Amino acid sequence: MDLSQYGLISNSLSFGIATFGAATAFFWLNRSQVDRRYRTAVTISGIVTLVAFYHYFRMFESFGHAFEMKGGTVVATGTTFNDAYRYVDWLLTVPLLVAELILVMGLSAVETRSRVLTLGGAAAVMVLLGYPGEVATDAGTRWLWWGLAMVPFLYIVVTLYTGLGESITRQPEGAKGLIELARNVTIVSWCFYPIVFILPMIGLGIAGSVNAYVQIGYTISDIIAKAGYGVLIYQIAVAKSTAHVEEPVLA
Repeated sequence: MDLSQYGLISNSLSFGIATFGAATAFFWLNRSQVDRRYRTAVTISGIVTLVAFYHYFRMFESFGHAFEMKGGTVVATGTTFNDAYRYVDWLLTVPLLVAELILVMGLSAVETRSRVLTLGGAAAVMVLLGYPGEVATDAGTRWLWWGLAMVPFLYIVVTLYTGLGESITRQPEGAKGLIELARNVTIVSWCFYPIVFILPMIGLGIAGSVNAYVQIGYTISDIIAKAGYGVLIYQIAVAKSTAHVEEPVLA
């Protein structure tokens, strides 16, 4: 790792800490601005960014223990950079990201529970299948687990576009466009993860190492998928709170 890569990784992790900390404060301080039916979704947005804040802080610490600067060069200390923090973070937050969108839509209690369980479960399986490939050092193994993780990923994408399409059409006009945007942001931002995952397999860095392309790519994706997406969820909650339409109250 050269000095520029060291600086990019360190600065990106630091920026992630600041972003997620600020986002958590914003969501929780402003949850009272939305109707009580949508406060759970906004609260979950804050939980997602708080979990990310914690894990980014731990990754920043781990990176500082794994590498140090000596005489203008970056030297490995012998301590392993614990990249597993990312996957623990995703295992907790990715199902919650799906739940945010479902909860803010104000569906019936039965449909809400069904969607949260099926899509959230698929999201957790996707993360679990991705980790063995992330830590693998050969391209063949990485491709295998990437392919397996893409199965639940595609299921989520298809469900968000087809299964929720009718529910979105029933949303108030002031929120419908925002909900469609949130769905698209979810899908587009999530597409960055499998793309970043394959970078070492196409020659950009070494598989199984601390790859600057991978670390920065994941950080950018996380910021969009969690903090940026959370702001959209908050805007949807505000729009629906001011729409004054009758919607089913979640049980």
